[in-house]
Amino acid sequence: MNLRPATFDIQLEKHTYGGDAMGRLDDGRAVFVPFGLAGERVHVRLTEEKKNFARGEIVEILDPSQDRIQAKCKHFGECGGCHYQHIPYEKQLEIKTEILRDQLTRIGKIEHPPVKPMVACPNPWNYRNHIQFSLDENGKLGFVGAGLRPAPTVIPITECHLPESPINDFWHQLEFEPETNIERVSLRSGKDDDLMLILESDSPEPPEMEIEAGISVAHVYEENSVVIAGNDHITIRVLERDFKVSAASFFQVNTIMAEKMVEHLSTCLPVSVSTTLFDVYCGVGLFSAFFAPKCERVIGIESSLSACEDFTVNLDEFDNVELYEGAAEEVLPSLAGQIGNLSYVIVDPPRAGIERHALDAIVQLKPQIIAYVSCDPSTLARDAARLIQGGYKLKEVTPFDLFPQTYHIESISLFEK
Repeated sequence: MNLRPATFDIQLEKHTYGGDAMGRLDDGRAVFVPFGLAGERVHVRLTEEKKNFARGEIVEILDPSQDRIQAKCKHFGECGGCHYQHIPYEKQLEIKTEILRDQLTRIGKIEHPPVKPMVACPNPWNYRNHIQFSLDENGKLGFVGAGLRPAPTVIPITECHLPESPINDFWHQLEFEPETNIERVSLRSGKDDDLMLILESDSPEPPEMEIEAGISVAHVYEENSVVIAGNDHITIRVLERDFKVSAASFFQVNTIMAEKMVEHLSTCLPVSVSTTLFDVYCGVGLFSAFFAPKCERVIGIESSLSACEDFTVNLDEFDNVELYEGAAEEVLPSLAGQIGNLSYVIVDPPRAGIERHALDAIVQLKPQIIAYVSCDPSTLARDAARLIQGGYKLKEVTPFDLFPQTYHIESISLFEK
């Protein structure tokens, strides 16, 4: 006997973090549906059922939203790289701002969170300076597919509208043998349209390959990188300042919006020659480099060895900068007795948010202002609640659209003592 998946007609009510639109089944359970729009009536097929919610996929759009548009990319809805191409860009900004506000309210328990309008990206297409591909079984470049499958499936692609032009002009030339041990292939673009090809694998042995293009190539295993061709890094220019970024180091993927965040922080943090500033999860020194000329003392904390090495190069000209290599939750408590009047803390954690012991240590240091750079509104909301419990007030939240066409949300929140 063949059992067909259950299908239902539902009204989509709102957008949720993760890219889905949400409606409700007749029994009251929430059902989450990708590629929908709030206000649409859709016929959905359930793909997963739980006690309190379900997931589904659109079979037919019965009553489309007036906001729905044709996606630019032929792979949209299949490759998993984008979530919002069916939505006009101005509407994307509204949706993301509302999602951020909802997360702070529901998870952070903050009534009327002070969320400002999202800062738009001047180029909602071809904005990424870094793109990461997976390889299918035939060695073709692609992305892990959208939707539910028996196992993660790599969908080979022939076009992508997110990378900067130098990357888009090059990636089609890449060819790999089937069954290669390479797991991921990344391309970075930098100053003067330079390119770096980064090959990641689960083997310490660099792959054998022919390099015909004049670009840098590195092999990364865990956090160790080996140069195969060219340089061991790429240079990315932000506000007329150059940053060395090695193959294994993190850097913001949207250079223009990184500039806007630096400018925003420079406005919000009124530093002076007597200021001590902590830059926690400082990476290669993006924020420290712009505050070091204005402060008495800048202290960076970073756990990535590669990023620490880049930080040292990028801030070599300053003698008022200190760098501590290690996990924030280990370094911060050790500095508590060594810091007198701490003015400001910039904290830019990964998606998991601030580790609990690190957050407690920051509160104990009693900075005047904490500038929280977040790439995940749910962990921001969790940490905001903890900071408020620690005696801080959430003054403002400014979202920045570093990731147009996707559900990802970057923001800078200011907490004052």
